[in-house]
Amino acid sequence: MTQSDQPRPLESRASGPLTGKVRVPGDKSISHRALILGALAVGETRISGLLEGEDVLNTAKSMRALGAKVERTGDFAWVVRGVGVGGFAEPQAALDFGNSGTGCRLVMGAVAGCPITAVFDGDASLRSRPMRRVLDPLELMGAKVVASGEGGRLPLTLQGARDPLPILYRTPVASAQIKSAVLLAGLAAPGVTTVIETEASRDHTELMLKHFGAEIVSTREGSHGRKISLTGQPELHGAEVVVPADPSSAAFPIVAALIVENSDLVLSDVMTNPLRTGLFTTLREMGGSIEESQVRGDAGEPMAQFRVRASKLRGVEVPPERAPSMIDEYLVLAVAAAFAEGTTIMRGLQELRVKESDRLEATAAMLRVNGVKVEISGDDLIVEGRGHVPGGGLVATHMDHRIAMSALAMGLASDKPVKVDDTAFIATSFPDFIPMMRGLGAEFS
Repeated sequence: MTQSDQPRPLESRASGPLTGKVRVPGDKSISHRALILGALAVGETRISGLLEGEDVLNTAKSMRALGAKVERTGDFAWVVRGVGVGGFAEPQAALDFGNSGTGCRLVMGAVAGCPITAVFDGDASLRSRPMRRVLDPLELMGAKVVASGEGGRLPLTLQGARDPLPILYRTPVASAQIKSAVLLAGLAAPGVTTVIETEASRDHTELMLKHFGAEIVSTREGSHGRKISLTGQPELHGAEVVVPADPSSAAFPIVAALIVENSDLVLSDVMTNPLRTGLFTTLREMGGSIEESQVRGDAGEPMAQFRVRASKLRGVEVPPERAPSMIDEYLVLAVAAAFAEGTTIMRGLQELRVKESDRLEATAAMLRVNGVKVEISGDDLIVEGRGHVPGGGLVATHMDHRIAMSALAMGLASDKPVKVDDTAFIATSFPDFIPMMRGLGAEFS
């Protein structure tokens, strides 16, 4: 990480209406994938709207280290000249992914299909996160873990397969990272690599692989699942990619606008991929005023303009099958639930326990310290909304950008200010969050 070792605390307090029109940063998932597939393609890939947060910049550095030419040509504009499928060069130093589990796990998949050895590392948070469930299928394809931390954790040395094998793999949980790692490794394998999911995870990798020229087919599997089959050893061609605004980043100003009285906010180009819009569905069920217009698309990804107005929210029950489409948004949904009238039950949140922090426990702690009644029952989060939040608490962020932004959004409508212990890690996904929110009327100090 490039952040200072010194914590950057910040206090958020009750604000006047949030108003204006903004475009939140480019989607992080699309940004990672555009850089990686551009590096695996032949020819030139031009990317506009790239998220220039630290997570994505670390992926760009790793692509350079693996032999691709990666150049910033303007604000959020990048050019990648790729090396072709299986063409990565052995890096001279460890690939440092900072705080990014997505970048690390996807690049593990891409490296697993190449006859090279690479060391993967990251910050203290990433070093604590499990990698074994991504490594298991990659080892079935012929890659080998030469050295690792306890339980398959970073730092980790991965030896790619000299002759990668296509496999049929059933993912143990709904995880776009597992699926994507297998598909990226499968690019270099002869024959067809197939991934079967019982619960469909976000499909950005499949859509972008098709955009870059891969032969990939996705069909329904059971009531909620997908079967994805990729024909290996394609020649991917360079492509133009317009990165839509990140719905996970848009979640914070959207919830803030819903809970701060008289707010009226417009957000442009927000991705509306149905496997990423569970939060918006849930907020509308709670009574939130969120209107879509100006729908368009690029690289298979739909986007739209959102108008969000302050709303009186009510408690709802969020079904477990919605979790894959909003797994990163439960933290800020819990803030909306705290301001709602009645109980909100969020079911099936086991994946929150293996993110940047144990987000389930951290979310409950964020609410409790600010006077909200909350309970964890198994993998369910139960929030007792009373229409207002007392506030006055100090929130421990645990080096987690989403906890910091959720707590700051909460403070904008709380009775007393809310303080977070460190905002440094917000830069991993949303570098301009604080100045952007101030520009809309948020009170931070």
